[in-house]
Amino acid sequence: MLKSVLVTGANGQLGNEIRQLSDLATDFSFSFVTRDELDLSDSVAIQRWFGDKSYDVIINCAAYTAVDKAESEPDLARAINVTAIATLAGIAKAKKSALIHVSTDYVFDGKNFKPYVESDPTNPQGIYGLTKREGEQALLAINPAKSIIIRTSWVYSSFGSNFVKTMLRLGREREELGVIYDQVGSPTSARDLAVAILAIIRHPKLDTLTETEIVHFSNEGICSWFDFAKAIFEYSAINCQVKPIETKDYQTPATRPHYSLLNKAKIKKSFDLNIPYWKDSLNDCLDLLIGNK
Repeated sequence: MLKSVLVTGANGQLGNEIRQLSDLATDFSFSFVTRDELDLSDSVAIQRWFGDKSYDVIINCAAYTAVDKAESEPDLARAINVTAIATLAGIAKAKKSALIHVSTDYVFDGKNFKPYVESDPTNPQGIYGLTKREGEQALLAINPAKSIIIRTSWVYSSFGSNFVKTMLRLGREREELGVIYDQVGSPTSARDLAVAILAIIRHPKLDTLTETEIVHFSNEGICSWFDFAKAIFEYSAINCQVKPIETKDYQTPATRPHYSLLNKAKIKKSFDLNIPYWKDSLNDCLDLLIGNK
């Protein structure tokens, strides 16, 4: 019998990538639900929507991700990133579903000097990171078995709005662009994350988990936002000069971590994953966006 899989946030970057891959994942029966169909800001509506529905796996790709806007909308961010996660965790536990929940590098303060492991202390610096951490804590407290929190960073895709698409647009509009060089981490291809999630829900280890675990996933390698932008322009043959600027010269409502590289040893070992290098995955995405493929 096929495993039934529900994907929330189906119109987002990760949800769209899983939808594309689902045609090839014939060992699963997928259902996709969008924000319009399942409003995660309303826990009563979530309970009502699930009703007598039951799934072997719930993949929660939905989140409040507007990092700066969250500073002025803390209640909405908390409703989606915390209360809804507690509700989903309770549903998963009651229905004995596996739950895959996506979190963020913003749970850290960025003051580390080596890649963050899952057990490192968290210290979010803004409302977005704080609510994502509170969502993790809510899930861990309810602790449904066969469930995983995946922290990731700098997600981009050929779908939706993201740094890569913004750079392509601005690079074509301007002769020079200032990009921050003192924030360091690793980009994450939403396609690669989707591939990893499908590998996880297919892996026999998932069914042996007796409690919720945290793992880290991003592409291999390290760069700054400046390096990221340079790579985008070079591969796309966009003649825009990239000027390195400091965080203090580009003020935003929310504080970003200066260093948020994630150690991926645990997820690679636990689920036998090979993770692509960030530039290789970026080039694949750019091929789609600029029409090479």
